[in-house]
Amino acid sequence: MGQVFGCVQVEQSSVAIREVFGKYDDVLEPGCHCVPWCLGSRVAGALSLRVKQLDVRCETKTKDNVFVTVVASIQYRALAEKTVDAYYKLSNTRAQIQSYVFDVIRASVPKMELDATFEQKNEIAKAVEEELEKAMSAYGYEIVQTLIVDIEPDEHVKRAMNEINAAARLRVAAKEKAEAEKILQIKRAEGDAESKYLAGLGIARQRQAIVDGLRDSVLAFSENVPGTTSKDIMDMVLMTQYFDTMKDIGASSKSNAVFIPHGPGAVQDVASQIRNGLLQGNASEC
Repeated sequence: MGQVFGCVQVEQSSVAIREVFGKYDDVLEPGCHCVPWCLGSRVAGALSLRVKQLDVRCETKTKDNVFVTVVASIQYRALAEKTVDAYYKLSNTRAQIQSYVFDVIRASVPKMELDATFEQKNEIAKAVEEELEKAMSAYGYEIVQTLIVDIEPDEHVKRAMNEINAAARLRVAAKEKAEAEKILQIKRAEGDAESKYLAGLGIARQRQAIVDGLRDSVLAFSENVPGTTSKDIMDMVLMTQYFDTMKDIGASSKSNAVFIPHGPGAVQDVASQIRNGLLQGNASEC
């Protein structure tokens, strides 16, 4: 805004206040205006109609006794139709707005716990905006927007919150890892059980095949050699298997098998023991 030879230029998005001999006379819109200073007219000042922003930092305490710093961003502007009120009623607009912000925040946050304070930022901003709108409209100002841009707990509290979060995540990770190991162990046990079951089937079939072969051998030998008994045939089969075993052991240079007692006569003892065991088992069943 400039004044040359009684002419005044008012910038865009601004208005000027003209006084005559110290008394309010008129509001000057953007453009060029004649202000004859020799007749007592003068420009008392200018008022910007642009949106301004005020950042307010307010320290307060939550319901669970945690000190936090709430940062509020207030966007406001003077109303063109209430220029006189905006210019004459307030001497320090920013201080007035800051006082109302302090009052609302310190009345709202102590009712909330720390976690609720973060969750209800919008409610706090709305409460601040409603209170400012009601108070500042009487002074010719409009509250365009109110934002809670940050909530800063004490540094020790933030560190503790991070540790709690980290511990919770580690707990979840440990649980998932344990569940995965449990599944692996179950699958491994199922696989081992299935393997043993199949191995048992194989051994059972092998023994069945041996029994069938022995029975066929005994029947064929009895038919071809009259006068022989089943005991004679089994003794001969055991003797044959004994010599076959000795042959296989002797063919291996790294064998460490030891037979006690050792000798062909031991086969008779083994056969007697097997036969006695079968007879005792049959007797106990009866």
